Amino acid sequence: MTRLFNDPAAFADEALEGFAAAHRRWVRPVTGGVVRAAATPAGQVAVVVGGGSGHYPAFSGLVGRGLAHGAAVGNVFASPSARQIHSVARAAHGGAGVLLMYGNYAGDVLHFGQAAERLAADGIEARTFAVADDISSAGPDESAKRRGIAGDLPVFKAAAAAAEQGLPLGEVLRVAERAGARTRSFGIAFSGCTLPGADHPLFTVPEARMAVGLGIHGEPGIGEEALPTADEAARLLVETLLEELPEDVAAPAGQRAAVILNGLGSVKYEELFVVYREVAALLGEAGVEIVDPEVGELVTSFDMAGVSLTLTWLDDRLEELWRAPADTPAYRKGALAAPEPDQDRAASTAGARDTAASDAAASGATAVPPASDAS
Repeated sequence: MTRLFNDPAAFADEALEGFAAAHRRWVRPVTGGVVRAAATPAGQVAVVVGGGSGHYPAFSGLVGRGLAHGAAVGNVFASPSARQIHSVARAAHGGAGVLLMYGNYAGDVLHFGQAAERLAADGIEARTFAVADDISSAGPDESAKRRGIAGDLPVFKAAAAAAEQGLPLGEVLRVAERAGARTRSFGIAFSGCTLPGADHPLFTVPEARMAVGLGIHGEPGIGEEALPTADEAARLLVETLLEELPEDVAAPAGQRAAVILNGLGSVKYEELFVVYREVAALLGEAGVEIVDPEVGELVTSFDMAGVSLTLTWLDDRLEELWRAPADTPAYRKGALAAPEPDQDRAASTAGARDTAASDAAASGATAVPPASDAS
């Protein structure tokens, strides 16, 4: 359970304040969230991600070069408001438009959509994209209704890497759509999470049982099963995902995949590695080439005990974007060239202007009620 907090109502704001203070190399705070410490280069599409608190490193930990330009952060498991998203997007905007990205939850869909409308009214071109990778939340014929979970990372990264390459907004959106269409996730949990100030978890799992296919806020899954061994858990995750392939993938054999084994909050890294050894073996037996796997906490749910597996089926373009370097507080890959000193100075000046504009816009915007939907 969450033990260290002051006023539970202030937890999300205080956590974000501390995060920004600890990571000034990468981010600076603005009204509603954080943006990169250096302003978005002129003419580059800004990728702004977001959702509720409680899922670190999503979403603020993914802000930095090679990944998001900004993150709008809501209350615990609640969507940021349209006002917050609008503020962050204005601060991140570099003159080439904004792509707003988030998990597919009703509150996020509503508020990010409203923020896009406000940006358009400001003369800023904006598009939205909801990640919907959780195969347990809806069938293949209703994939648009699926939740977004750990598949956020590869989809966000593909779009952000495309933006770093200087692609226009429409092309960055098409990359996100391609990555989203080729990403699938499935998860299991052994206990629920307890939010700051609460005296009981959001849900419970009977002793020696596991919940199968639940969401990252404890949303109902597809049932319960007996507690597995690590190898049995790996087999369930892999076999479930291999049962549903993208439309243009006939069979796993000969395919390449970005693989993420994600801890939901209290499963230790050593446990994840025990599971991953079997995940890697099973995918190898199926003929899948694993590309730059990630094992660790990427999208969490406070102290939930559980894991999820994500596969993004790669083509040449998506593999290039998945392998592209990134440097954020919580996710780093490869090496990025140091920015030019003049760019740093210009960014600082532009950043100050953007922050002031963002705060002014936020203070004058019409607030929307906080979301009741999980995020």
